[in-house]
Amino acid sequence: MKYIIFLSLLILFHSCTHKSGEPTPPNIVIIMTDDQGYQDLGCFGSPDILTPHIDQMAREGVIFTDFYAAQPVCSASRAALLTGCYPNRIGVHGAYMPNSKKGLNPSEVTIAEMLKEIGYTTAIFGKWHLGDAENMMPGRQGFDEYFGIPYSNDMWPYHPEQGPVFDFGPLPLYHNEQIIDTLTDQSNLTQQITQRSVDFIHQQSDRPFMLYVAHPQPHVPLFVSDQFKGKSKRGLYGDVIMEIDWSTGQIIKALKDNHLDQNTLVLYTSDNGPWLSYGDHAGSASPLREGKGTAWEGGQREPTILYYPSKVKGGRTIHTPMMNIDVLPTIAELTGAELPNQTIDGKSMWQLWTGEEIEHPHEAYYFYYKTNELHGIRYKNWKMYFPHEYRTLNSKEGGRNGLPVSYEYNTLDKIELYNLQGDISEMYNVADDHPDVVDTLTLLAQQMRERLGDKLLNIEGTENRAAGRAKPSSF
Repeated sequence: MKYIIFLSLLILFHSCTHKSGEPTPPNIVIIMTDDQGYQDLGCFGSPDILTPHIDQMAREGVIFTDFYAAQPVCSASRAALLTGCYPNRIGVHGAYMPNSKKGLNPSEVTIAEMLKEIGYTTAIFGKWHLGDAENMMPGRQGFDEYFGIPYSNDMWPYHPEQGPVFDFGPLPLYHNEQIIDTLTDQSNLTQQITQRSVDFIHQQSDRPFMLYVAHPQPHVPLFVSDQFKGKSKRGLYGDVIMEIDWSTGQIIKALKDNHLDQNTLVLYTSDNGPWLSYGDHAGSASPLREGKGTAWEGGQREPTILYYPSKVKGGRTIHTPMMNIDVLPTIAELTGAELPNQTIDGKSMWQLWTGEEIEHPHEAYYFYYKTNELHGIRYKNWKMYFPHEYRTLNSKEGGRNGLPVSYEYNTLDKIELYNLQGDISEMYNVADDHPDVVDTLTLLAQQMRERLGDKLLNIEGTENRAAGRAKPSSF
């Protein structure tokens, strides 16, 4: 027994040190899915999708029940994750179409750029969606290697069963800044992304690295390899999630095979909630209200898991609210990297992740959507919404077999307030019962409007920065 304990400690020491004996900076792996619902993992309550690898990751790591995407849509959410900024601060709104001539400004500092400054090798495999002009591709934003697609997987003319929705030509597959293929079938793309990720881990096993795995799935149209086709009780959508679970397991296995798992932070999350109009080809946000494209909990609260065995005690669940803007400053504290010179909105969550009892570094979180509209605010266990229009199915069923149904639009005419501690489904508006909370949140919101603006009230912010623009020769 003493020998086994000694051997285990020796392996742990070896995995966290350079060959020179100096402590090795932690590796960073971020896995982000696309349009995944809050309930679409076993550890988050899925009744019919098996996710054994992610569930094991959750048992050995930490579940975050109240982790938010900064906006309920692709490009904006990804910009927030990589820069630590509310996306409207940096001029990123919505989801960029191909040849949009806009994107993440190269002057913004990403996690990859921040870590490269202290010697990290960086890679992104999967979906970029922060501008497809040459001067805004991943290689210009701090990534040493890129393999994947430049925007959402539905921005092409090959939708199964429903014909073209977008007609921008074949979907390009990139390696670095070169198009290496045009996709007419994405069935093996998750497998390719996974293999690239595993190979990268093997190649970088003796130096610190940052790996960003940005799965294009389960965004419609859904694709899955033959290995997982028909495996789930949840149909094609469940098959896709099972393949993503397998992919996560392969990445964890590669870390363990290289004795890197103890010294690697792995974060699993999604960019926004499920695209509910697609029905059986969409995920489930249950028990949350609404989904993608709304500021309600189902649109922005994401299934999120942290795995970092040597530094973060596993087997825990953290209910403290957090947002993907907090990832960059947390990684900065953990690695000793310098924060960007520009103003960012995120705060380090490291002490909360490790279980220390501290005051939350954020006073509140703000839920912007569309072109700079402030729709809501989270303050402790309170979530308050301002008058705005939002899309909804109004209890009707979503589409079938890849065909969506049309959304309807509802309007909030006055402020609504919900206590998420006892009403996670946001069913009971208690604004009239808590005027003091309404007043507090209204004041906080007004202070944020002065900084970042609010199109709903025609308020111009004083701290907004411009999005990136394509150079004339980029297309």
